[in-house]
Amino acid sequence: MSEFFNGVITFFQSTFSSPVLLVFDLLDIALISVFVYFVIRFIRDTRAAQLLKGIVLLVVLLHVTKQLNLTASMYILNQVLEFGVLAMLIVFQPELRAGLERVGRKGLNSISKFGIDSETNEKIKAINELCDACANLSATKTGALIVIEKETKLGDIAKTGIELDAAISKELVMNIFYPKAPLHDGAIIIRNFRIIAGGCFLPLSTRNVASELGTRHRAAIGVSEVSDTIVIVVSEETGIVSIASGGDLTRRVTPEALKKYLEKAFMIQKHEKKKDIFSRFRKEKRKK
Repeated sequence: MSEFFNGVITFFQSTFSSPVLLVFDLLDIALISVFVYFVIRFIRDTRAAQLLKGIVLLVVLLHVTKQLNLTASMYILNQVLEFGVLAMLIVFQPELRAGLERVGRKGLNSISKFGIDSETNEKIKAINELCDACANLSATKTGALIVIEKETKLGDIAKTGIELDAAISKELVMNIFYPKAPLHDGAIIIRNFRIIAGGCFLPLSTRNVASELGTRHRAAIGVSEVSDTIVIVVSEETGIVSIASGGDLTRRVTPEALKKYLEKAFMIQKHEKKKDIFSRFRKEKRKK
């Protein structure tokens, strides 16, 4: 393993000592960087992420023992790293196989769009789960207050509740606002399409609002007045779904309209249109 890292150091030394080949070498480094980026993105939500941190720590320790000339420690770390890489390939064989199968099914084109498509798919999935939850909450007349961050961060408001840091799912949202649940009276804060806190207290609007609107609606308008957030309110008395944004409240929003509103607000439709344009261009090119 130490020979490998010595080879990497030698490679970089020879690279920058040859100005003629510098452009190609920089291209080579860029390709390696992209490869490492996608590897990290692939494993960041798997068990392999923790193992990778351990390997990085062992590499650092190996370098330290080499500099201090600790022969015994260096020998042990070398052996651990050599057999550790093999063990990692065996333990995480299912994840590696799934990744290679995905690339094989979709081709190299999937690699170039992996980052954008995966992020968009996560947003679409979260929005669908959120809309389904609101539809169920509306049908059962269960009160709910859902705050979705955009540019303005609401860390101070999130601190008034309970930290969660959970993926959005219909079941989780419905459980949080279940009338006998401990967090049902407060709001949930969503950041980067993850629920970061629940049971949060929002500032109330000081404006005059309709008499039929309760505390939830006043709180939704209040937080939307001081930030660029999108707030979804489900009335406990009527089951009506409303959206607060920029200090304005839009009532009687259907699940379909809510979905379109959120997709437009987070530019998902715009991205899909771009994809449609490129796919149409490729089809026309094939016909020619």
